[in-house]
Amino acid sequence: MTGTAPAAPVTVVIPARDEAATLPGALASAAAQDHAGPVEIVVADGSEGPDMAAMVRREFPGVRVVANPDRGISAGLNRAVAAASHDVIVRCDARSVLAPNHVRRCVEALERTGAACVGGVQRPEGDCAVTRAIAMAMSSTAGSGGARWRGSGPAGPADTVHLGAWRRRTLKAAGGFDETLGRAEDCELAWRLRARGGTVWLDPGIVVGYRPRGTLGALAAQHFANGRWKAVMLRRHPPSLRLRQLAAPALLLGLGASAALAAAGACVPAVLVPAAWAAVLAGAAAAGGVRRRDPAALIVPAALAAIHLGWGAGFWLSCVTGPPTLPKAA
Repeated sequence: MTGTAPAAPVTVVIPARDEAATLPGALASAAAQDHAGPVEIVVADGSEGPDMAAMVRREFPGVRVVANPDRGISAGLNRAVAAASHDVIVRCDARSVLAPNHVRRCVEALERTGAACVGGVQRPEGDCAVTRAIAMAMSSTAGSGGARWRGSGPAGPADTVHLGAWRRRTLKAAGGFDETLGRAEDCELAWRLRARGGTVWLDPGIVVGYRPRGTLGALAAQHFANGRWKAVMLRRHPPSLRLRQLAAPALLLGLGASAALAAAGACVPAVLVPAAWAAVLAGAAAAGGVRRRDPAALIVPAALAAIHLGWGAGFWLSCVTGPPTLPKAA
C-alpha cells in the first residue's frame, strides 16, 4: 500500500524596493496559502533606506529578508532564488495579492504539465475612482493589446505568464533573470526558456490580484519605463516581437503625422488618426462602464491615454538613445 506523496516545499520570492505601503498585502497573501507543503517567503530588499526591511521583520517575523544592493528587479529575483531553501520557486510582487490556492495550483501545474514555467493572469483591482479606472483600462483589450496574461482563455502554452513558477534547476540552467534589464525580465526569461525547448504554460485559473499605480502620472511613468525596456528586449530577441507591441509606437507616429498635416493645412486627413484613437478610448470606457456599472469608467480614456502615450514614448526613446541606466548599487 502506497501513500500519497508529500506536497512539494515551495519558496515564494518577492523583489521589492521602497514598497512598505503595498508589501504587507502581498506578504499576508503569500503567508495564507492552502498548499499542504512548507511555504517559505523570501523578500529581496532593494530599498533606499531600512524602513521596509524593518517593517517586514517587525510584522512578518517568519519572512526572510535578503539584501539586494543592485536594487533592480532581476537582481532581486536572482538573490531571492539563490537564498531559497526549496526547489519550487513561485514569484510574487509587492503590488500583488495571491489567491489562497495560488501556490498549490502552481505546483499542480508544474507537476501536471512538466512545463519550464507556469503561471496565470493578472486582475487589476482599484480602491478609488482613479485606480478603478486604471484597472478597467489595464484589463481592456485597448490597454492590454490582447495579451493572454492580462485576460483569460483556455489553458495551454503561451508566450509568457503573469508572475511565474519554476523549478530552481530550470532557472539555473537558463542563467536566471537577466540583470541587465530593468523591466520585461519575465518576458525575456520566458523567451529563453522557450528557445531552449521548454514550455511556458498559462493556467487561467491562477488569478493574481494587482493594485495599480495610484495616479495617472504614475501610470504613465510606469508604462514609459515598460516601453523603454521592452524595446531593449526586442532588440536582443527580434523573433519575440508581437504586432500588438507596436500599436502604441505606431500611434505616436500617427499622431505626429497628424500634427504635421494640420500644420500644413491638411485639416481633414489630420483628424483621422486622432479621431480613430478617440473612438477606441470612448469604446473601451463604454464597455467598462456597462460591464462594471461604475462611473469611474469616465476616467478610462485618460488612463488609456497614459498607457498608450507612456509606452510609445518610452519605446521610441529607447530606440533612439539605447538602454536606460539601471539603478546604481547601494
